[in-house]
Amino acid sequence: MTEILFLFFLSSGLFLGWSLGANDAANIFGTAVGSRMIKFRTAALIASVFVILGAVFAGSGASQTLGELGKVNALAGAFMVALSAALTVYWMVSSGVLVSTSQAIVGAIIGWNLYAAKPTDWFTLSTIVSSWVTCPILCGIIAVFTYYGIKHWLKHSKIHLLRQDSYVRTGLILIAAFGAYALGANNIANVMGVFVASSPLQDVQVGGLIISKTQILFLLGGLAISAGIITYSQKTIQTVGNSLMEMTPIVAWIVVFSQSVVLYLFASEGIKNFLEGYGLPSLPLVPVSSSQAVIGAIIGIGLAKGGKNINWTIVARIIAGWVFTPAISAIVCFISLFFLENVFNLAVYQ
Repeated sequence: MTEILFLFFLSSGLFLGWSLGANDAANIFGTAVGSRMIKFRTAALIASVFVILGAVFAGSGASQTLGELGKVNALAGAFMVALSAALTVYWMVSSGVLVSTSQAIVGAIIGWNLYAAKPTDWFTLSTIVSSWVTCPILCGIIAVFTYYGIKHWLKHSKIHLLRQDSYVRTGLILIAAFGAYALGANNIANVMGVFVASSPLQDVQVGGLIISKTQILFLLGGLAISAGIITYSQKTIQTVGNSLMEMTPIVAWIVVFSQSVVLYLFASEGIKNFLEGYGLPSLPLVPVSSSQAVIGAIIGIGLAKGGKNINWTIVARIIAGWVFTPAISAIVCFISLFFLENVFNLAVYQ
């Protein structure tokens, strides 16, 4: 009975994962599909496999930071936090607006903190919010340097156009795989992070390999993200792939490359430990928005090309979605927790 109840509560996290796949997958291969270098089915299959691998094997770092923001200690509360974020994302995706799943889950956690009268870790919150600014800026910088580097290389190389086209197509497939892995590693915290503290799952041993209960959660979340990619991500591809700025296949590769690198930098414990071991500055391990990353890359390249090709109306609409997402998610969560506790008599916090 406990397992069935847990699966019911977990359904909101799975729904959030599906919404993330439907929304954020476009950031991985939207530019590639939009430039007609890769078919949707091919990109969706690649992304589905690698997002699961990233979630299971590299998702713990960002999850720990999100857990410090608010320790959701009851399954019913975790259910409503994830559901509030999922409903917010689904509503905006259905409206054709790219939103940040990271901002939605952060807003929902703050809504839970307020309802449960639990303190919000303001240092963690400031770290996460600052990453919302750092992420697109860093992505834009990487995109600009990569753009000028490739432009210089193409100018001085004698590569045939047909071979160049083949290289770009292969490069888009490879970088889409890495981008999906980085998305799973960084954003699985948004999907399953709130369930880690209250999960009744146990570690499983398969031969000589021990699969932790957290990895099992992340596997389920990764499968949900994959389902969202396959079934509902085509709608948002058009916004990233065509509407924001007309892109050549090479520019599409640069955009996906830049956002993939940034997402992985914010998720990799290995890179963080390596840099800190040599006394170098490192980025915090926090779930960042792949939407913000890819938009930062597109705007960076657009500005490098003079800024005339950017559809600033759509940019403004997307930024407005980023502003309202955490606020809407927090309000939805706070009100929903009230009904869940007082109408259904469920403990939403301990």
